[in-house]
Amino acid sequence: MRRGITLLSAGLLAGALLVPTASAARSCGPDVRVPGAVHQDSACLADLTTTGTLASGHTVQADWAGLTASDLPAPAAVPGRQIDGYFPDTSTTNTNHGWNHDAQFVLRLPARWNGGLVVSGSPGNRRQYANDRAIADHVLAAGYAFAATDKGNTGAEFFTDGDRPGDAVAEWNHRVTELTTAAKITAWRHYGRPVSRTIAAGMSNGGYLVRWQLENRPWLYDGGIDWEGTLWTQRDNLFTFLPAALRAHPAGDERAVLAAGFAPGSQFLWDYHHRVYWDLTQRIYREEFDPGFDGDRQAGIPFCRSGTPDCDADYDYAARPAEVHRAVERIALTGRIGKPLITLHGTLDALLPISRSSDVYAGMVAATGRGDLHRYRRIEAGNHTDGLVDEFPGLRPLAPQFRDSFDELHAWLRG
Repeated sequence: MRRGITLLSAGLLAGALLVPTASAARSCGPDVRVPGAVHQDSACLADLTTTGTLASGHTVQADWAGLTASDLPAPAAVPGRQIDGYFPDTSTTNTNHGWNHDAQFVLRLPARWNGGLVVSGSPGNRRQYANDRAIADHVLAAGYAFAATDKGNTGAEFFTDGDRPGDAVAEWNHRVTELTTAAKITAWRHYGRPVSRTIAAGMSNGGYLVRWQLENRPWLYDGGIDWEGTLWTQRDNLFTFLPAALRAHPAGDERAVLAAGFAPGSQFLWDYHHRVYWDLTQRIYREEFDPGFDGDRQAGIPFCRSGTPDCDADYDYAARPAEVHRAVERIALTGRIGKPLITLHGTLDALLPISRSSDVYAGMVAATGRGDLHRYRRIEAGNHTDGLVDEFPGLRPLAPQFRDSFDELHAWLRG
């Protein structure tokens, strides 16, 4: 999203839509417009869960691949209406449907509705279907409508969106607010009655978005579920522990990795996370907030060793110029949540170590005097996502814990 949001002409849906049976169509409810969307395609589906949307072409498996364990139970079919579309935007990193247009969203409206709505932003730099398996399946089966956004920019070069440092991440928060407002109105039009309960839910970067919304837009929500949200503050953020891990791990300095905040017992996960997450995450997020660190390069030098000029392994956030800290401050968290929040975090998280993220955030919430609004679940032997559970059976999957926490929040909000 370059400075300002301009209206783009609508594209055409590349794939054919599922033709519903007569019984499915009768239970689907009316087709309605999503306010603010410049393009949308609506379909009446016999099943809104991933079992059905995989068969009908209404999800993209690559968006959610590697986030859940293979044995995560799938719910029974949930018939209803799915709306896919996009809001005005000028960036083009999301190629889903052949639209080459960002600010894409999906909205699912189950035929049997409990009055609730769950809104989610994608984890990492994934696209709008990333939460389909981990979150949407369960909440749809519980009777909630579900809406998700791609956050307005996607992929490993997300940092190219925007005019100044921090713009791309700041847009994420705007896009969740935008979708929440639009989804509430759409559900009201579709069902003929207003939404009675709105919950923000997400993992990783999506968990950060839950925290930010409950701190800054609490009137839009009744509560939230934060699955290992990324922490952004001046003292604790990615740049305060990833460079230390990038220096120490290739050198075999286990003590330094542990001193950076990674949990004892997580060592068996370090090689994988160094290859897949640590290096790439440090470089692309540093480019988003501090593009001047490596001159004209984009996102640094992959897997450089400490001592290499402009190497992210030697990045010192505390010593960077004030404008870098101001860019982080624009999107930082405070702990001042305004609605009930449940946080869950795995103790063996090898991307966002629990001691440097959710432990800190729980303390921030308590320090603001809002601890009565926060419940914190530390999941023993849980990693960041469940993608490695099949390979390392000793890991405890978090998706079942999320489902339990969601049901707990549902009961909490009912009083």
